[in-house]
Amino acid sequence: MNDLTPIEKTTAKDWASDQEVRWCPGCGDYAVLKAVQRTMPDLGVAREKTVFVSGIGCSSRFPYYMETYGFHTIHGRAPAVATGVKLANPDLDVWIITGDGDALSIGGNHTMHLIRRNLDCQLLLFNNEIYGLTKGQYSPTSRIGTRSPSTPFGSVDRPARPCGFALGAGARFVARAIDVNKNLPDVLKAAHAHKGTAFVEIFQNCVVYNDDVFAPFTAREVASEMQLWLKAGEKMLFAGGAKGIALDAETLTLKVVAGDHPAVLVHNPRNRMMAHMLVEMPPVGFPVALGVLYDDPASTFEAAVIEQNDQVSAGKKPDLQALVAKGQSWMVEKEPRAE
Repeated sequence: MNDLTPIEKTTAKDWASDQEVRWCPGCGDYAVLKAVQRTMPDLGVAREKTVFVSGIGCSSRFPYYMETYGFHTIHGRAPAVATGVKLANPDLDVWIITGDGDALSIGGNHTMHLIRRNLDCQLLLFNNEIYGLTKGQYSPTSRIGTRSPSTPFGSVDRPARPCGFALGAGARFVARAIDVNKNLPDVLKAAHAHKGTAFVEIFQNCVVYNDDVFAPFTAREVASEMQLWLKAGEKMLFAGGAKGIALDAETLTLKVVAGDHPAVLVHNPRNRMMAHMLVEMPPVGFPVALGVLYDDPASTFEAAVIEQNDQVSAGKKPDLQALVAKGQSWMVEKEPRAE
């Protein structure tokens, strides 16, 4: 297929494979899968040019359920495999599916380097603050006090903040969403439109080992008060517009003010410092910032590699034999066998 070939129109069903979806009943992964399958027809990409790469964990079954190419790789190494896929064929649309344990424990180093290199891909991090596949041990994002088989008296670790980690690693796109929220497809579309590594943290409920851990801001009765959905160029309002986020000029920290206050901030997704502040808002007295927190494109890793290769090879004729014989090769002579 070339760039002039029109892409056949598809539906959500066209992106669903014939494999039986096997997650625990009520798992948030089902909602994310459906959101992705519904979103793909709107992205203008072909199934044969789409690749889903995953590591290890409940979420990492994802490639089996998409009617695309896919790789179910090893623990924490999905970013490395995805990098190889993109470098081998830059025209492919690459998605990485990972979890909080897969991406931020054994895979933390790989995730960091993917982000700082800015490979053109979408990384969806399913964060349920627990190790679900291995039966409920605490994860890098588990909160202090989390009781689990590996922390029966409560975790004493300070949890990692996925979006803070991404920003610290140099991410050029950072977003947050909720597994069952209607805004998830819009976040996925924004991530896909970004040229470079698009990091999306998805709060995903594990009904078996960490049920309702996000209820303080996802429950229907508190959602309006506790969710701040960000939109570029619009005021940071929540609670039905009754409250807003402003900057305290004395302490240079964020504060909650009345929605009609003149100091309510307007969201600028290119403001990296503000993105950090939104990620670090305290859990008490503040809403959770959702949507696209930061979006400021920069040159991609694969583009730099391709440009360098073109420069190095310009004017040169491929000659494998000459390369093999170029000063750093030798012939191994067969020694005569001793009598």
